[in-house]
Amino acid sequence: MEGKTVLILGAGVGGIVVANLIRRKLPRSHRVVLVERNKNHVFAPSLLWLMVGDRRPENIVAPLRSLVRNGVDVVHAEINAINVERRQVDTTLGAHSYDTLVIALGSELAPDLIPGLTRGSYSFYEFEETKRLRQALLDFKGGEVSVVVSALPYKCPGAPHEAAMLIAGFFRKRGLKEKVSVRLYTPEPQPMPVAGPQLGEAVKQMLASKGISFHPSHKLVSVDSDNNSLLFEGKDPVPFDLLVAIPPHRGPRVARDAGLVNESGWIPVDRHTLKTKYDNVYAIGDATAIRMPGRWKPDVPMMLPKAGVFAHAQAEIVAQRIVDEIDGVTSKAEFCGPGYCMLEAGEGSAGFAFGDFFAEPSPKLELRNIGRAWHFGKVLFEQWWLAPFGLKKSLLGAMITVGGRIIGLPVKT
Repeated sequence: MEGKTVLILGAGVGGIVVANLIRRKLPRSHRVVLVERNKNHVFAPSLLWLMVGDRRPENIVAPLRSLVRNGVDVVHAEINAINVERRQVDTTLGAHSYDTLVIALGSELAPDLIPGLTRGSYSFYEFEETKRLRQALLDFKGGEVSVVVSALPYKCPGAPHEAAMLIAGFFRKRGLKEKVSVRLYTPEPQPMPVAGPQLGEAVKQMLASKGISFHPSHKLVSVDSDNNSLLFEGKDPVPFDLLVAIPPHRGPRVARDAGLVNESGWIPVDRHTLKTKYDNVYAIGDATAIRMPGRWKPDVPMMLPKAGVFAHAQAEIVAQRIVDEIDGVTSKAEFCGPGYCMLEAGEGSAGFAFGDFFAEPSPKLELRNIGRAWHFGKVLFEQWWLAPFGLKKSLLGAMITVGGRIIGLPVKT
C-alpha cells in the first residue's frame, strides 16, 4: 500500500493525542506530521494555578518534542493558509500536502472586539498574560476585583468560577479578606448553563461560600479604563479596581479564510465522527461547533462547551477513524459526548462534575461534593501530561476515582 500523509494542525491537547495515537497504530510507511508554531507546550489547565502563585512558570511548560512519539514529524511554523481543494497547507516553512487533515487549532482570543478591554484588563488564558496578572494580584492591596465573562462562547465553562474562587482564596491567605471584594459577571443566566439548573445552583452556592457575589445576565459592552468602570447592556456603570476578563473567543483565522467555518465563525462537524463538509478533513476541540440536545434560549441551540476533555476524547475517535480508513476497515468509532470537569475551589479543594452531554432531551450531569481528592486528581493528571514521553508508561498505573469508579488515566500515547 502506498504510504499516506496525515497532517495535524495545532499541538494542544487534541493535536498531541491524535498524532501520538495514529503514529502508534500505523506502520512507518505512513507519515504523521504535526504543525505547531510553539516549541514549548503550556499545560493550559494549570494557568489558574500560575495566576495565584501555586505554580512557577517552568512547572507548567514542557518541550513539545518530549510529549510526542518518535516518528511524528514536528514542524515548528506559522500556518498561512489551508487549501482543501489542493489538499495542501501553506506555512512559513513551505507547503505541506496531505491525504488526511486534522484541524486542532483551538480558538483565538480577540479582546479588541470589546472597546477598552485590551487596555483595561488582565486575563489568565495565555501564558505571558497570566504572569502579568499574577504580578497585578501581588501588587493589589484592596478594592473591587471584577471577574468578567466578556462574550460567549469561551474555553472551559468552569474557568471563570474557578478563577474567582482561587482569587478569593489568594487574598484570604494574604490576610486581605476584609479589604478585597470579588465579583463575577457573566452574560449567562446561571453558572455553566449547559450543565442544567441543579448544577448551576450548586456552583452558585460554592461561589457564595467563598464570599463571591455572582451577577448573571450582564452583557459587557465596553470598558472605561480611564474611570475604571464597566458598561453592561441595559445596566448602570459598575466600578472596579482590578479587572480580570475572559476575552472574546473566535475561530482560527486560517479556518475562516479557508471557508471551513459557519456563520458563527466556528468549524461545523458531524458530532459523532468529527468530519467536516470536506472529504478527509476532520476538526476537533475548541475550533469546532457541535450541537447538543436542548436549547440555551428558545432561539439559541446548545453547543458543546470548549474544553480540553472534549478535545482529548475527540482526538481518540478521529485517530481510530483515520487508522481504520487507511486500513480499509469500516470504522465504528464515534464520539458520544462524555465529559467531566474538576472545578477548583481554592485552598487545595475542588468539586467534580461529570456526565453525558449528548443525553436526550438535555445533558445529564452530576456534581460531586467539594474535596481534596478531586484537587489531587487534577494535580496527578497535570504531572502525567507533562512527563516526558519515555516516562508515560511508568505513570499509567496511577488511578483516579471518577463517579465512584476507579479508572486509569486517559490513554494518550
